[in-house]
Amino acid sequence: MRKHVILLMALVALLVVSACAAPAAPQAAAPAPAEGQQAQEAEATAPAAKLKIGLVTDVGRVNDRSFNQSAWEGVVQAAQQLGLEENVDYKYIETQDAKDYADNIQQFIDAGYQVIVTVGFALGEATIAAAKENPDIYFIGVDQFQGETLPNLVGLIFHEDQSGFLAGALAAHLTKTGTIAAVLGTDLVPPVVAFKEGYEAGARYVKPDINIISTYHPGELSQAFTDPEWGAATARQALDQGADVIFGAGGQTGNGALQEVATAAEAGQEVYCIGVDTDQWETLPAAHACLVSSAMKLITPSVVDLIMQVHNGTFQGGNYYGPVDLAPFHDFEDKIPQEVKDDLARIKAGLEDGSISTGYGQ
Repeated sequence: MRKHVILLMALVALLVVSACAAPAAPQAAAPAPAEGQQAQEAEATAPAAKLKIGLVTDVGRVNDRSFNQSAWEGVVQAAQQLGLEENVDYKYIETQDAKDYADNIQQFIDAGYQVIVTVGFALGEATIAAAKENPDIYFIGVDQFQGETLPNLVGLIFHEDQSGFLAGALAAHLTKTGTIAAVLGTDLVPPVVAFKEGYEAGARYVKPDINIISTYHPGELSQAFTDPEWGAATARQALDQGADVIFGAGGQTGNGALQEVATAAEAGQEVYCIGVDTDQWETLPAAHACLVSSAMKLITPSVVDLIMQVHNGTFQGGNYYGPVDLAPFHDFEDKIPQEVKDDLARIKAGLEDGSISTGYGQ
């Protein structure tokens, strides 16, 4: 009996020792990285390549206080939103001669710029050619209507006739002589024609028997927007013919007209001038004495929006219509009767909903 107990105790001890010596159950192993995961993580932590934005002006200067300047300010504002030096490089090239359009665009292409803004109708052909040859670069053509849609090219265009219509309506309300004028760039550029036609239609909408003196620059495309002396002389002729409101729509040429009217205002004449493209109160202080408003194409915010579309991956080729408006009256705010302001608001609403037509292009 004692022998059986001893054997039983030995068997239990053997079982206990075997249990203690058994290996622990394996823990679940961490999953191996998916193929390519380490490379993706490395890319995510690496600094992103800078967005490089280049702008090519028309033959005007980047500080023309009008068209080119408005587009460049859009590039600058977009760069500020995206982080300036940390994330964006941005530069401009001022075109000295129209034959250099393609070469100036090519300079940015060769330097690895991902976004190129070209300013003005005259750069249209060179921009389309560059976009076709470089499908991986985004192009924004200001005032360049696109008849063919390219996925990497947007034409930033505007209803200048509507902005001009509002300016003409304002001029008709303000004139006391019954004569107004427009000093314009060349009729070779459709947006200039649209401004002129809209201005005349808006004036006649308010005052059907109004007398309008409209004058295009007679020179070449490369001269029409860079001739302030001609603009001033043409404005003086219009003043001498009784015009008391003058619309200047032609870059530096139009600026010359505005400044001539301002000189007359400073000398005591009751005359007004209306700027173009941007709120020229902010860009042309020399015209403050007469500058009651401006027929704006909101170029700057439109350029910002299109560059942000590139950044966000929502850029689509084709045509992009930017908004238009009249600029604030600034120092003339209290001189514009409330009934005139109300009528301009009514006209603007009618243009927007289609109940008022400028007649341009119909």
